[in-house]
Amino acid sequence: MSAGGRAAQLKHTGLRPGWTTGACATAATTAAYTALLTGEFPDPVTITLPKGQTPGFALAVESLDGADSATAGVVKDAGDDPDVTHGALIRSTVRLLPPGSGVVFRAGPGVGTVTLPGLPLEVGEPAINPVPRQMMREHVAEVAARHGGTGDVEITLSVDDGAEIARSTWNPRIGILGGLSILGTTGIVVPYSCSAWIDSIRRGVDVARAGGLTHVAGCTGSTSERTVTELYHLPEIALLDMGDFAGAVLKYVRRHPVDRLTICGGFAKLSKLAAGHLDLHSARSQVDKPFLAALARTGGASDPLAAEIATANTGLAALRLCEAAGVPLGDLVAARARDEALTVLRGAPVAVDVICIDRAGTVVGRSEVRGPGAAPDA
Repeated sequence: MSAGGRAAQLKHTGLRPGWTTGACATAATTAAYTALLTGEFPDPVTITLPKGQTPGFALAVESLDGADSATAGVVKDAGDDPDVTHGALIRSTVRLLPPGSGVVFRAGPGVGTVTLPGLPLEVGEPAINPVPRQMMREHVAEVAARHGGTGDVEITLSVDDGAEIARSTWNPRIGILGGLSILGTTGIVVPYSCSAWIDSIRRGVDVARAGGLTHVAGCTGSTSERTVTELYHLPEIALLDMGDFAGAVLKYVRRHPVDRLTICGGFAKLSKLAAGHLDLHSARSQVDKPFLAALARTGGASDPLAAEIATANTGLAALRLCEAAGVPLGDLVAARARDEALTVLRGAPVAVDVICIDRAGTVVGRSEVRGPGAAPDA
């Protein structure tokens, strides 16, 4: 049987993957802390990514800044993805702290600061996302154990020209000011090519059907893949790396049906599908907060709550407002997204359910299975 799943789709595109800003920051941090404890910068520096890959990164900058501070820098390689941060120099300055201080993160020049609620970080925090923070903590602990350190450090990340680069991102609109975010959930940048990726989705459906599978899942990324696997125990070849191309999955499955299609992704992305968008990329569709407000009203939201939702900073902020008020906005979005999917399927013999998750992979909304021949949830 041909291989399937996310890895096979990536191979099929022929595009070269790259590294996230989070992976680059982790490599720079690892090198800087190692130099502080040993006097030598490892070059290349090897790190371990969340899925076990162990890439090596060449250092573009290295500097011992006295007995308690060191700086290392890595140039981001985004592979064949047209990422605005490709070629950016990401620096990490690691400073020793007193025992018991833990790991403290700071935003240096070119790294943004969170100024509005609705993100997975508190207001006032450096825009360094949870997974990169965890990666850096783990590597600091490993270096400390290997070389006799305490693991108590301050990590200041900076990106050369980051404030300028950030103007080409959505950061200013969502209240991340002063620079870029340090991002990544797998450490790997999946190259973005509309035609190649849509073709890989089609091949993924073909492989699943040829393997006799009756249930496939269109997932927006690795976190949603993990969620679906935990819920339904699907084999790897049943997982379609949908990315932002919900329409591509639905239109191909319409012509090449399977008994059941599960769509799983972040709440904000799937709120776009619920609103009728088939391309979920941030450059081509946006979270419609007034739409979410109207949907929340159908679930019992008061007029004041609906007004707050309509002006919320992000989709996640709208969701949290509803959760606090006991309004099932996640379920409402999942059900509406399922209905939109069924509309695109035009009566094809495919039952559909939708699962909305947050950034941690927690299920925040779920629809019933509907469609021709639909059976109760597995």
